[in-house]
Amino acid sequence: MPLLLTEEQSMLRDSARGLISDKAPVAHLRKLRDDRDAIGFSRELWATFAEMGFAGLLIPEEHGGSGLGAVEAGVIMEEIGRTLMPSPFLSTAVLAASALTRAGSTAQQSEYLPKIAAGSLLSALAIDEGAKHRPANIAMQAARSGNGFRLNGAKALVVDGHVADLLIVAARSAGTVGEREGLTLFLVDPKAKGVAVERTIMVDAHNAARIIFDNVEVDADHVLGEVDGGSALLDGVLDLGRAAIASEMVGLSEEVFGRTVNYLKERKQFGKAIGEFQALQHRAAQLYIEIEITRAAVLKALQAIDGHAPNAASSVAVAKARAGTTATRAVQEGVQMHGGMGMTDQFDIGFFMKRARVCEELLGDANYHADQLARLRSY
Repeated sequence: MPLLLTEEQSMLRDSARGLISDKAPVAHLRKLRDDRDAIGFSRELWATFAEMGFAGLLIPEEHGGSGLGAVEAGVIMEEIGRTLMPSPFLSTAVLAASALTRAGSTAQQSEYLPKIAAGSLLSALAIDEGAKHRPANIAMQAARSGNGFRLNGAKALVVDGHVADLLIVAARSAGTVGEREGLTLFLVDPKAKGVAVERTIMVDAHNAARIIFDNVEVDADHVLGEVDGGSALLDGVLDLGRAAIASEMVGLSEEVFGRTVNYLKERKQFGKAIGEFQALQHRAAQLYIEIEITRAAVLKALQAIDGHAPNAASSVAVAKARAGTTATRAVQEGVQMHGGMGMTDQFDIGFFMKRARVCEELLGDANYHADQLARLRSY
């Protein structure tokens, strides 16, 4: 398949770019941070996202969505990356919508998917329990209790968990820590007895939450998918999320590159633009090449997901690892080429550096995915 967007996908990109660049430039994130906004994103802008069909992008048409795929989700995420727009798109429209679409019962899909598509329900995926992304190390317990389960444990770095109306929680219903099997996903009301949510603001001014579950009762109707069989579902959902984050990092990298090149053309030293110095030209050219190669790797991963390719997981591992290293290089070059002012808070490049660092960690850093790739290729 050609590593190019179709005409329809290009139109979606242009539509998203116009909205996001107009309504959510980097100044939008700066204002939310400086005002210590309690939500951390604009609900008004999210309502506009829903009106334009972005919130229901992955949701089937019978539930009010657009029925589109991973490539289209990646297109939106890339545009989000260009302006660092705080949005529940990843947590709700990608991760939660995908999980419910893939494994939700008829009743679950009918109850939640139309609300997500309409922008009236926010959801968050509660997976990790430590500083690093390690899905196999889930220790949170789901013990059978009456007609359901009792949940005990804690989750960390739950993106948008502080505003979620619905939590999708991974817990261990069988087996021991470190085993792939024995996980079950649960739909949990964050207002249920025993759930304690603590908002955390990440270094990039985006939001996450720590959530404690103390004897939280969940009935059998709120199991998502099969009991003890959540690993396969989780793998697919997380791979989609990883490819989406990789797309965001492509947009972030390209925006930083564009800003840096413009600065090289404007900044003068010794009577000439610093972009005329060959050493800086070579560094900029090499970064451009890295970004384009990464863009191709990410698009290939998104296409593999849509095509249910047998090597989709490997393609995602390559894309996420490469996007992380490319974004890191882009922001480091951006800060260095801007000189001392690149380190100041008044200058936007620092926001991109912080977001790149967070995106690198979300759903696995480059080292994690290199290990994943080695494991997958060893079979």
